[in-house]
Amino acid sequence: MRGTRVLVLNSGSSSVKYQLVDMADGSRLASGIVERIGEGPVADHSAALKQVADELSSQGLGLDSPELAAVGHRVVHGGTRFTEPTLITDEVVEEIEKLIPLAPLHNPANVTGIKVARELRPDLPQVAIFDTAFHSTIPERAARYAIDTATADAYGIRRYGFHGTSHAYVSRAAAKLLGKDPSEVNTIVLHLGNGASASAVEGGVCVDTSMGLTPLEGLVMGTRSGDLDPAVIFHLARVGGMSPDDIDTLLNKRSGLLGLCGDNDMREIGRRMGEGDRAARLAFDIYIHRLRKYVGAYTAVLGRVDAIVFTAGVGENSAAVREAAMQRLDALGIEVDAALNAVRGSSARLISAEGSRVAVAVVPTDEELEIATQAYALVSD
Repeated sequence: MRGTRVLVLNSGSSSVKYQLVDMADGSRLASGIVERIGEGPVADHSAALKQVADELSSQGLGLDSPELAAVGHRVVHGGTRFTEPTLITDEVVEEIEKLIPLAPLHNPANVTGIKVARELRPDLPQVAIFDTAFHSTIPERAARYAIDTATADAYGIRRYGFHGTSHAYVSRAAAKLLGKDPSEVNTIVLHLGNGASASAVEGGVCVDTSMGLTPLEGLVMGTRSGDLDPAVIFHLARVGGMSPDDIDTLLNKRSGLLGLCGDNDMREIGRRMGEGDRAARLAFDIYIHRLRKYVGAYTAVLGRVDAIVFTAGVGENSAAVREAAMQRLDALGIEVDAALNAVRGSSARLISAEGSRVAVAVVPTDEELEIATQAYALVSD
């Protein structure tokens, strides 16, 4: 082994986020973001990655450091081809490029980041960590849509799920909070940010998740509609005269909380509710209704639930969302302690009442640490 440090890169369409993690103790040695790629001084991803390298060098943490063991890359879509951390080769890059039709907004930028990083350090192990990988264990009964099988197979139509690194990290951290091995715990994870997803994790293994072929399906999100009767799309095309691109934009960027009340920030919605704003209240109620439905559904899927875990921006910070989502679930053995729920904190904590059969917890997610952990484990073997 050449060292204990892993550089985590998350290459988006117009930004590159990075963290340098020392796996000896999990500490962050450096982090940052290069934004507005293609505008101004940062012409492209090559320039962005070189800027990252310069920033690290200025802190004495350059890419040429012998302490650097690997680069871990977030890749959004691995399809059915990639279900675990994967050492990047030319063939792997080609396969990721073939998956671009399944993630046209994300995989191209992920691939670009990989190519540039490999040019900067061709001798260094580079590892792809896929958002979809944790959900690859979902059984066919949950992964398959009830459409013609030949058509589904021809176009790769199935449930893939996303936010996988977060769900993996949080479900494992929740088991630790309960003092148990992940194999002993059944967990419902609620990743609630601007994008939102739920997962049912049985003994550390994902058996269902709310996002599907794309991140559009499932919970109400900041700008995405979540679950929708597919016939709405036909209606908008036939009656509304909208094009596929128009409908795509509507459902992904102009729906969800934003479409319902004009705001996609839960803090602003809370403020408006406090002033008696009816549109904000309705948006909040729709959001909570969908969330509670998934908790009930995944309780049925799992049969036994040991913990319900809130994570990500809204899940970690909105006591009002947590309280409302867990109301009327006492028949399922779920009770929240109002005082514990009101406490803000940056560490994993229980917020369930003493008599609750099901633990309710808040666990801050750490996708970068999860990527670094998986990448380091692969190159350490």
